[in-house]
Amino acid sequence: MGQRVYIFDTTLRDGEQSPGVSLNIGEKIQIARQLARLGVDIIEAGFPISSPGDFEAVRAVAREVKGVTVAGLARADFQDIDRAWEAVRHAEQARIHTFIATSDIHMQHKLRMSREQVLEAAVAAVKRAKGFTGDVEFSAEDASRTEPAFLFQVIAAAIEAGATVINIPDTVGYAVPGEWGSFIETICREVPGIDRVTVSVHCHNDLGLAVANSLAAVLNGARQVEGAINGIGERAGNAALEEVVMALYTRKDRYNNLYTGVHTEEIYRTSRLVSTLTGMKVQSNKAIVGNNAFAHESGIHQAGVLKERTTYEIMNPALVGVSKSNLVMGKHSGRHAFRQRLEDMGFALSEEELNKSFERFKKLADKKSDITDDDIEAIVEEEMKLAPQTYSLDYMQISSGTAVVPTATIGLLKDEARLEEAACGNGPVDAICRAVDKITGINCTMISWGINAITAGKDALGDVTLKITTDGQRVYTGRGISTDVLEASAKAYINAVNKLIWEAEQAKAAEGE
Repeated sequence: MGQRVYIFDTTLRDGEQSPGVSLNIGEKIQIARQLARLGVDIIEAGFPISSPGDFEAVRAVAREVKGVTVAGLARADFQDIDRAWEAVRHAEQARIHTFIATSDIHMQHKLRMSREQVLEAAVAAVKRAKGFTGDVEFSAEDASRTEPAFLFQVIAAAIEAGATVINIPDTVGYAVPGEWGSFIETICREVPGIDRVTVSVHCHNDLGLAVANSLAAVLNGARQVEGAINGIGERAGNAALEEVVMALYTRKDRYNNLYTGVHTEEIYRTSRLVSTLTGMKVQSNKAIVGNNAFAHESGIHQAGVLKERTTYEIMNPALVGVSKSNLVMGKHSGRHAFRQRLEDMGFALSEEELNKSFERFKKLADKKSDITDDDIEAIVEEEMKLAPQTYSLDYMQISSGTAVVPTATIGLLKDEARLEEAACGNGPVDAICRAVDKITGINCTMISWGINAITAGKDALGDVTLKITTDGQRVYTGRGISTDVLEASAKAYINAVNKLIWEAEQAKAAEGE
């Protein structure tokens, strides 16, 4: 039996720092629960000092998500560390993750600190965190561009101060695999006390090498890998955890039988949930979780797979949760079959969510002859609302064409009362949004709008994802599903507005406490 590699998931912290991504507390809890089902070892739930909202989200994850270590990020600053502890203290296992930059370029231009000051700050931070919890991780930011002798000195001092995990980040994705593997091996061999801690790596993807660098590190002594689902994160993103996990699993022969605690059959489900809630679509040719990852169009490939799957598939799709059911779902399908199909797909719905999803499924079945797993998944994900639905779409009437000004008449329901308005716009979607703004009294700016056909055919479900803002800073993502693109757009816009309203109410309530 090989050694275990621990999986540190930073989807909710570094992943949320992706441009345009903003998750509310409910969404963070939903993702965190799925990450726990996936079997990651550590969830970095956020950066508590960064904002009141992030603090509350980290605290909520720590309180409500069980069976996993919950970490809060903190700079090497006492105020940061104290705030992080307040956020994670109620977790079953709480970790404080403190960091400071160690490269000359960061120390000179960002921190404006000397090496001696950085060393002193690192030691003080670890000792402060150790006073709260026995599980302390220290990161030397921009380690890949740090002068080795100084980096080794800082790491040794952090270990002596009480750190239990030492993270070596390739913060700007500068390293290449051979160099990085050798670097990690040298650290594991040369730094005093390194055998007493877990060595971790956090690799960014600026050169497209984050996964390769993470695997090179593991081969050379690292036993924790940090990354995010779908590889999301700052700039070009982080190491995609699903790729790291499946590489270790598939190539045990190369990686000395190293293993993780990840339940691989939950990978696809986790990927889809993160994609849905962040609004970041997974590219079709993305390894492991892309739509084309197990698709075969070439006749030669198809013939080979039909005769023996392993001719062109090195992984069984079912191993990562990609499976196609022979159970045909249509308008004559009953609630029991629908519930069973959901269970097979990995969904655990409340009775209310099940009833609403089944009602929508039956309505769709009257319009669409062939209901696929993707259709069902889209229905369920839309019903699993993570913010109260202040407004819901009652009806819409659109007038548009090449010779008329696009006009939308919209009816929304709020507390069972119908509210109606009409508006003109530059196009039908713009008219819809303006009419909704009139009803809600909130003037929003749409930052992006995108449509994705969930399934093939003229009757395919349209999946609209859009982002709105009112102040140019806080961004809200909305998603709507329908066979009608305009209806999907209206639902997505209303979904985003509901999130905005809910967050404003939460902030107001927090101020009143």
